[in-house]
Amino acid sequence: MNPDSRRLRFVYFLIAGSGLVSVARAMSLSFLAVKLQKSFGLGPAAIGILLGTGPLLGAIAAPFAGSLSDRVGRVLMLVLMLALTALALIGMGFAQSVTAFCAAQIVAAVSIAVYEPISRALMSDICPPERRLKYFSWRYMVANAGWAVGPLIGVAAGTALSAMFMVAGCIYAVFAIALHLLGTPETVDAEKSESHRQPSIVESIRSAARDPRLAFFVGGGTLLLAVYGQWSATLAPYLGATMEGGVDIFAYLLSINGLVVLVGNLFARRLIEKVGALHAMVLGCVLILASELGFLASSSFIGFALFMVLFTIGEILVVPSEYLLVDGICNARNRGSYFGAHSFSTIGNFFGPALGGLMLGTFGGTGMFLTFAAFAAASAVMFTIGMRMPPPRPRVQGLPAAAAIEVSGLSRRLHYA
Repeated sequence: MNPDSRRLRFVYFLIAGSGLVSVARAMSLSFLAVKLQKSFGLGPAAIGILLGTGPLLGAIAAPFAGSLSDRVGRVLMLVLMLALTALALIGMGFAQSVTAFCAAQIVAAVSIAVYEPISRALMSDICPPERRLKYFSWRYMVANAGWAVGPLIGVAAGTALSAMFMVAGCIYAVFAIALHLLGTPETVDAEKSESHRQPSIVESIRSAARDPRLAFFVGGGTLLLAVYGQWSATLAPYLGATMEGGVDIFAYLLSINGLVVLVGNLFARRLIEKVGALHAMVLGCVLILASELGFLASSSFIGFALFMVLFTIGEILVVPSEYLLVDGICNARNRGSYFGAHSFSTIGNFFGPALGGLMLGTFGGTGMFLTFAAFAAASAVMFTIGMRMPPPRPRVQGLPAAAAIEVSGLSRRLHYA
């Protein structure tokens, strides 16, 4: 089998694996709050702190793990993270005490947070630049399909059933074994990567930290994730408190969100290809901003449904565009570091619901929706500024300034124009 065919097979395997582990996560971890409440009697405050701790630690660990993957290999790191997640999920299934369950849950959350950016970096390693948008878009669509199917399995089996965690752990274990057996295909940057000294982990992290473009992308991504990453956590209580039949309306909105992701993904990819990642990112931010204002003005199911469609279109534009923008400012030697550092933006999943809930409780829907609209506007500005920033002067031995300028110029031609 020629290298191109092997790379293509590996990409399909990663995409399918992403959907599989999304099903596993959705059918088990979606119901963590239910499990903690029913089986261990924890209150809302304790549950919120617990569910936020793992992703927060994962966001801190991801840059270091991403840099390590630049040196020891992405597949090895992914296999380790998948195996850790499998053990943690199985441990959650067997846990009899709240301490053991919470410890296993934090390990699972950190492992999952580390897995995601390394998996995206590996896809960039083996995909030619002109195909990366296509496969990132497929990966996002398949993952969302998994999140649509997984909760139904969890509900059918029993939301607090310990066996669901064990089954999910076994799925992760199977994926880890299959990934290990499949091996690592030759990357599209193999020759270029081997021609330079590989920087140390500390050097890679410093290089990523010194790049002002990445800093703006992380800031913009954090604000965006605060808006769309956990939108159900803030919209659900608003509808329940202000609308008759609000819970039913929320359930319909969940279905609309999933349907638009699946149907609109292809059209979003074509639009990104036509206008470029930055312009698509800004358009997505504008659509999300408009939808937040629309939610504020809506008083019926029809209004919320229409603006949920708008919100989801914005979401399917910004997600692959953001990956492309990050990919455009890194190279084969520091890709893991950059994607790992960018994953620090997942802290938006932590403070988005917290700040949204605070604004909702203090100022009502007006304060919450206006705050999220302002976040979307600020995110568009930050991504635009970040893309216009020059690359940092390289300090890592083996990466001459001319090469850095060439890479930067290429990324601007591909993603900005």
